[in-house]
Parts: sequence; C-alpha cells; structure tokens
Amino acid sequence: MNSSLGCNLSELDRLLLELNAVQHSTPSFATEASSGTQRLTPENGLSSSVKAPPPKLEKPKRLAAPREDVRPSMESLLTELETSVPVSVAAPSVPVISDMSEIQEDTPEAQQQARISASSATRELDELMASLSDFKVQSNIMAQGKSSPSGVQKPANKLDNMLGSLQSDLNKLGVQTVAKGVCGACKKPIAGQVVTAMGRTWHPEHFVCTHCQEEIGSRNFFERDGQPYCEKDYHSLFSPRCYYCNGPILDRVVTALDRTWHPEHFFCAQCGSFFGPEGFHEKEGKAYCRKDYFDMFAPKCGGCTRAILENYISALNSLWHPECFVCRECFIPFVNGSFFEHEGQPYCEAHYHERRGSLCSGCQKPITGRCITAMAKKFHPEHFVCAFCLKQLNKGTFKEQNDKPYCQNCFVKLFS
Repeated sequence: MNSSLGCNLSELDRLLLELNAVQHSTPSFATEASSGTQRLTPENGLSSSVKAPPPKLEKPKRLAAPREDVRPSMESLLTELETSVPVSVAAPSVPVISDMSEIQEDTPEAQQQARISASSATRELDELMASLSDFKVQSNIMAQGKSSPSGVQKPANKLDNMLGSLQSDLNKLGVQTVAKGVCGACKKPIAGQVVTAMGRTWHPEHFVCTHCQEEIGSRNFFERDGQPYCEKDYHSLFSPRCYYCNGPILDRVVTALDRTWHPEHFFCAQCGSFFGPEGFHEKEGKAYCRKDYFDMFAPKCGGCTRAILENYISALNSLWHPECFVCRECFIPFVNGSFFEHEGQPYCEAHYHERRGSLCSGCQKPITGRCITAMAKKFHPEHFVCAFCLKQLNKGTFKEQNDKPYCQNCFVKLFS
C-alpha cells in the first residue's frame, strides 16, 4: 500500500511541476480594479514613449463558501504527505517553457481560452488536494483493519483516476507527456516509474503476486501460465511436497515409494538412520534399513532366533541356519542329516535315548529291542549281570547292594 501511494505521489509531483510551468508561461491580461481599468499602451509610439511593465499574474485562488473546517494549503498538505509516506523515487525533471513569443502572439480569444483551461486544471488540482486530506484518514482506518463500506471506491484507485484527469488536462494545455508503455494490468499508459517483466510493462503498484496481491517490487518472482507469483506463494502452490513434513521442496528432492521427500526426511522408519549404499527395503509403504527390515520381517532361525538372510534348513516346522541345526545337547552336526526329535528339538541318537531314558545302563548304548527294567534303570538283556561274577541274571532274581545287582550266591558270600 505504501509503495503504491509513493509511486502515485511521485507522479503527482511531476504533474504539479508541469502545471506550474504552464501557469508561469501564460501572458498577462488587462485587469479591472474597483477604482478603474488599467490598459497597456501599444509600443508603436502613438500614445506614449514609456512602456509600462506588465503586472504580475497571481495564482488563481479558489472561491468557496466559508466553512468551519478550513482545508490545509497545498504546500502544507504536500509537506505532510511527504513526511508521512516515504517516496522511493524522485520525480523526473520537466523542462519549463522559456520562449513566450509564440504565446504572446496568440489572439485574445485563444489567450482567454488558455486561461480558462488553466483555471479548470487548477480547480481540479484543488479538488485533488482536498481529496488527499481525506485519503490520509482513510489510510489510517484501513491500517487498523477496518474495511471500507461496500460500493466505496478505494483511495488508491480514486487517486489514479484524479491523476489521469490531471494528465488529460495538461495534454489539453499543450503539455505533452511521453508514455513509457501500457500497463499489463490496468491497460493505461505509464508516465512515471515502469517495471518491465515477462515481456510486458507495468505500473510498479500493479505488478503484484497473482495469489496474495502483494507488490513484488524488486523481489524475486516466478512465472506460471503467464502470471507472476511471489516466491513464497509459488512454492506453496506449485512445488512438490515432502511426504514426511508436507512442506514444499525448494531444493533437492528424493523420489521413492511413489512419493517425494526432503533428503533429510527420508530415513529408516524404525531406527531413524539414513540409508547407505545398500539402499532400503519397503514394507507396507514404509522404508527400512537392511538390518531393521530383516530383524522385523525376515524368518527367524529355530536355533539362534536371528533373522535368516541367506541359506537355511527347513525342519521340525521351523527354519534354521545350517550351522545352527545340530544336536541340542552336544551341538555336533548330524551325520548324513539323520536326527531324532524330542520335544520339538533335534538330537543325536545317543542323547535322544538319554533324554527319553532308553539307554542301557550297562553299555550306555540305545536299546532298540527287548530290555530289562530294574532298579529304575533299563538294560539290554545281555547286560543285566551280577556285579561280582558277571553272570547273566536272566531268571529275574537278584539282590541289590549299593545300587548294583548281585546273584544270590555272590550276595551271600560278600555281604552275609
């Protein structure tokens, strides 16, 4: 808003200079006073040899009915506006008409018409000054967040219209202003500052962001479908968004899992570490590092319970690392892949029978056929013998001493 007003005031300063030049270049005319009429005598020597100096032409004053609130003067109002509103660019200098010969040779009718036009332009200038005093109040109201009533023209647009009317009056007076182009927004000629962008020219206050309507000025901007956007709105509207933070991606981008990511936001969903040269693994739309992926989703070994990454053995309704599929008692690999199962675990033959209690207590070998059960132990029939004479106790009669079997004769000899 301040930038737009500053540009309009700069253009107003330039037009005031042009109007002032036209008023000073207008010739003197005979004026009638209350006491009589003063006339200029031609310089041909018929009436007098002394040439009277032309009276000074005072600036026309606006006559109005007396009012209680007196409008501030043009100079004080301009001074107040210049001190309250910064103007970024000085108004260009305008040449003043110094050659008065052509104007003095005009006919009285043309001179009278020029004076009427100058008075009309001055009157419009006074009206412009009066509206500017109200403009300051309206600007303060808008700065406080109070919106103007519907149907009331915005002060900036009203000032544009008045400046256009003043420029038109100057053109009628013969003061030509050279347009620097046609504004791409309002389609009006540009007489003051000009912005050149996208192959077109603009009033500085009309070169604004298409989305937020803020003046772009000297800031960076982006073009989209022939329309300018400020950097913030362009990225917010059109840049790809990060799947993790939903923010616009302004620089480098990572594309993975059919989504886009900030590089710093693409990491393992489990441990939060960034992915190395080995890449990542996907599960249910999430990215995982190799270690966490196999720890969480790979099959586990029945022996060590770690993830199986390569070769494995399938046995006992489980998967095993080859080095982990051994006897659970002696940890010796099985010969020819033959093993015995007890309570869901693999065993060699000896430890299988040991666990089941089917080892011969005499030879410590598995019992695969008939067996004799005595003293809470199992024996091969041929291995159930007297502990002293080593005769086979096949009749089923024996004596026990110190957890050892004895025949009747040896027991009597040794312990009677």
